[in-house]
Amino acid sequence: MRERATRRGRTLRFGVRLHVIVRETSEEAWAAADSLISRLIDEDIARSQQNFAKMDSVGQRRMAELHGGRRDRLETSPNLWAGVGLARGGAGTALVGDAQTVAERLQEYVEAGADSFVLSGYPHLEEAYRFAELVFPLLPGKGRVTTGARQTGGAFDIRVVDRVR
Repeated sequence: MRERATRRGRTLRFGVRLHVIVRETSEEAWAAADSLISRLIDEDIARSQQNFAKMDSVGQRRMAELHGGRRDRLETSPNLWAGVGLARGGAGTALVGDAQTVAERLQEYVEAGADSFVLSGYPHLEEAYRFAELVFPLLPGKGRVTTGARQTGGAFDIRVVDRVR
């Protein structure tokens, strides 16, 4: 897509929206993920999934297809957990693991073409601090650069990643 856009004199950027659940160890991260949905009962999940099925959103339909409302199908690829989507609409996948693993998975998204990330977690502030303390030190080019009204640079700026390789 980038090549096609370039031929037309345009530039495309790609972003990823994810939750993150990062802890000192992968075991602690997975326990935290399980804890997030530990109080959900099957009836709550079924009701939420029925409501999501009524929506016109293709993204919401695809989110539901990842797990089918089933607790035993929540790890949809390595370290990608769809548990948030059992009861919450919208972005419902999370990267789960220790700092090194989460940094590696994010780098894989960069290598696939992502250059922007919207990351969050539960609870929001606490997870943001954990991510900053544990993952940021592992990422290249941590500095943020602002050009005009547009933020460039930072840990996932493709120009930084290319220089690191």
